[in-house]
Amino acid sequence: MSSDGIIEIPGMILLFVCLLRCTQYMIQSHIKHIQAFWLAAVLVFFTVIRRELNYLPDLLVPSDFSFLNHSYDWWEDSVLTVIYLVALGLLAYSRHYLWALLKNVPVSLYLIVTALAIIQYMGENAIMFPHTFGEVVEELAETVIYGIALTYLWRFKLADYESCLVQKLNYELKHADN
Repeated sequence: MSSDGIIEIPGMILLFVCLLRCTQYMIQSHIKHIQAFWLAAVLVFFTVIRRELNYLPDLLVPSDFSFLNHSYDWWEDSVLTVIYLVALGLLAYSRHYLWALLKNVPVSLYLIVTALAIIQYMGENAIMFPHTFGEVVEELAETVIYGIALTYLWRFKLADYESCLVQKLNYELKHADN
């Protein structure tokens, strides 16, 4: 927590609870497409948490670390890239479920998150904000985005979307047989 300090703690807590909620949905679901979607969500939250904990390597890994002639940074980037690709593959596999979720999110929520992401970027890069105040703006915008994600996950009803997907897949199977 060298750069932003205590202001990162609420965001980390929200991310961790989001990860746990996605894990819960993955365990509760009995349909492979839906389990794949929630596993992808778990992987995404894992990688976001790892990126937010950017100070950990400085604390835990020696600066001269090398494994098979590659530095820690290389290994970290490689592993995270593999995780991203696996998550992307799982999202592609569960595309019907993903689409069912995305089309039911209010447009206003997309606009709010987009505006917060822009403000976060501006704060991170000190665009229109002094550098020290920009870090605070960045962390606050991230925390609000994580709070929105947790609120959405908390209000989400897994059974509603499971039944919708089952009906859609049954419909597609019936028409494929004809």
